[in-house]
Amino acid sequence: MRLLHTSDWHLGRAFHRVNMLGAQAEFIGHLVTTVRERGVDAVVVSGDVYDRAVPPLAAVELYDDALHRLADLGVPTVMISGNHDSARRLGVGAGLIGRAGIHLRTEPSACGTPVVLSDAHGDVAFYGLPYLEPALVKDEFGVEKAGHEAVLAAAMDRVRADLATRARGTRSVVLAHAFVTGGEASDSERDITVGGVAAVPAGVFDGVDYVALGHLHGCQTITERVRYSGSPLPYSFSEADQRKTMWLVDLGADGSVTAERVDCPVPRELARIRGTLEELLAEPGLARHEEAWVEATLTDPVRPADPMARLTERFPHILSLVFDPERAPDDPDVSYARRLAGRSDQQIAEDFVAHVRGAGPDGREQAVLRDAFDAVRADEAVREVAR
Repeated sequence: MRLLHTSDWHLGRAFHRVNMLGAQAEFIGHLVTTVRERGVDAVVVSGDVYDRAVPPLAAVELYDDALHRLADLGVPTVMISGNHDSARRLGVGAGLIGRAGIHLRTEPSACGTPVVLSDAHGDVAFYGLPYLEPALVKDEFGVEKAGHEAVLAAAMDRVRADLATRARGTRSVVLAHAFVTGGEASDSERDITVGGVAAVPAGVFDGVDYVALGHLHGCQTITERVRYSGSPLPYSFSEADQRKTMWLVDLGADGSVTAERVDCPVPRELARIRGTLEELLAEPGLARHEEAWVEATLTDPVRPADPMARLTERFPHILSLVFDPERAPDDPDVSYARRLAGRSDQQIAEDFVAHVRGAGPDGREQAVLRDAFDAVRADEAVREVAR
C-alpha cells in the first residue's frame, strides 16, 4: 500500500507579513497531483491542518476545497488534529465526511478504533492519535501524572490491544502529533512542554509498522519506521535550510517500509544574511539572494540610519531585520533579547528569582514554578477549545 504522509499545513498562517494562502493553495494542488500521478492509495495528514483554533474564512474554504479534491480522486484520507487545531471544530461532521473517504480522528477516546483499508495483501489499520494535551486527557487514559509520555503510552496500549484482536498479518499505521526524542525543532512550532519535558521516546510507538508524525516542521527520520513529514512551507527563518517535502511510503505485504521524499513547491527562497549594513549592500556574493525572502542581521556597533529602507533597495523582499552588534559577552549593552535567546520560560523565571534574592530556587520552588507554567498552558488549551 502506497501512502502519502504530510502534516502541519497551518492553513491561514502568514510568514512574517506575507499572506501564504496562495502558496498553501499551490501546495494543495501539488498534493492532489502527486496522489493522482504517483498511484497513492491513502493520504495521511498528521495534524495542525489550521494555524489556530478559529481559522479565517479563507483558510476554511481552502480546507474545504482540499477535502473535495481528495474525495473526488477516490483515495482515502486519514487526518488528525494537532495542537494548533480546535479538535472539536475540525471534527464537526466527521461521520458524514467519512462516507466520502475522508476520515477525521480528533477524539482521544477513539485512539484504539482504526480506519481499516485493504489492498491485495490484506488489511491495513490506521490509528489516529490526535494531539493529546496531558492535562486534558489524563483522566480519559487513567494516568496519574499528566505528561506526554504517559498519555501517549496509554494511547498506544489501546492501539496494540486492538491490533492484537485483528487477523494475523494485519499491517498498522499510527498518526500522531507529538515531539519525539531525536527530532530537531525550529522557531515556528508552539511549545508543548509539560512538567519540564516536551519530548517522548520513539519506543512509545513500538509494535506498529509505520508512524506518521506531525508537529516538527523539518522533514526528518527518527527511525526507519518513525518519521516526520515536516511542514510543506516555511513558517520561520530558522527553516531556511530545510528542504520541504512529503513522504511517499510503500508499506510492503510483510509490513516493510520504503520511503521517498517528494518535494513541495517553493514560493520563494529564504535567505539569512549577516554583516554590517555597508557589507550587506556591497557584497557581490549576496546577489543570489536579491529575489529571496530575507532576514538580515546587522552587526554594526552603532545602529545605522534607515537600515530597512536602504536594504530594501537591494533586497526588495526583505521581511526581517535583526540587530546583533558585535560586542564582548560581558559588555553591559548586550541586548536583553540576546541574553534570553534559547532559554525556556522556566529558566528565565529561575534566573529572575536568583537575581532578586541572590540565590536560585530550590527543588521545591522549581516544582512550583513548573506547575504554574503547566497550569497556564492547560488553561490556554481549555480556552481555545471553548472558543
